[in-house]
Amino acid sequence: MNEYTYPILFGIIVGTGMRLLMLRTDYRQYPTYLHGKVIHISLGFIAASLGTFAVPSIMEKEFTAVTFLTLAASQFREVRNMERNTMNGLDEFELVPRGKTYIEGIAVAFEGRNYLVIITSLLTTLVYLAVNIWAAAATAVVLYLISKKLMTGSTLKDIVNIKYVKPHFDGAGLYVDNIYIMNIGLPDRQEEVLKYGMGFVLEPKNFNVRSTIANLGQRQAILHDVSVTLGVFRDSGTPALVPLIKRDLDDGRIGVFILPQDQDIDRAIKAIGAVPVLENAIRMPSETRPEMEGKN
Repeated sequence: MNEYTYPILFGIIVGTGMRLLMLRTDYRQYPTYLHGKVIHISLGFIAASLGTFAVPSIMEKEFTAVTFLTLAASQFREVRNMERNTMNGLDEFELVPRGKTYIEGIAVAFEGRNYLVIITSLLTTLVYLAVNIWAAAATAVVLYLISKKLMTGSTLKDIVNIKYVKPHFDGAGLYVDNIYIMNIGLPDRQEEVLKYGMGFVLEPKNFNVRSTIANLGQRQAILHDVSVTLGVFRDSGTPALVPLIKRDLDDGRIGVFILPQDQDIDRAIKAIGAVPVLENAIRMPSETRPEMEGKN
């Protein structure tokens, strides 16, 4: 026991607790229960230990110990690669895949949360040693609120208006409102589509949103989340029953065609509205600098 024992224990407990609070298995069922959670909790403990031990090391002028933080950064990049490879492998067996853009966003989030744990442990340990445990506890609460804010991105309901539109056929063409979805010629298949299909139109709230929802990765994320939430009426080898999203080239609206097992319209609208806006899909064409206009 020495002067650093309690600050170190406090920093590790707070950091690991932070990772536990940021670890949730939701409707996407990732990370899986239980083994997936054990992996991420263990990595959170390691990240908390690294952030905590950095402070006493600096105070004891053991500056070489700080190089472990650099090593940690490279190791947590491997976490990102691990998550990406795992989800890419699993995605091949999904009836409605997540898509590479969605997977990359999830992998980046897992990597970033370990860095938040390191920062939390480092700062709370520093405040504990510099002031007292109560100031460190207050710091931990503030850092948790900041981390929670950083974790909470925007969702589709923030950037689009969602309305239900019953799908219909014009000849062999399937439409949601006036947006063409696909061509289905078999009468029996058309009956199935009209019986089980639902259509939604997403209207962008501003010009920037047009480019964001046009992103193919963002569109695939919509189809995957809705299919996970409401179920999907299809099996492998049935291309006519694949959920699809198509874009109106004139005004940037997108038509969403799904075949859910749960035909609840209100729940479907909520599911679409809760889809996260993917960071890699966000575009800001209205923010183009004047001096860049006209340049190749």
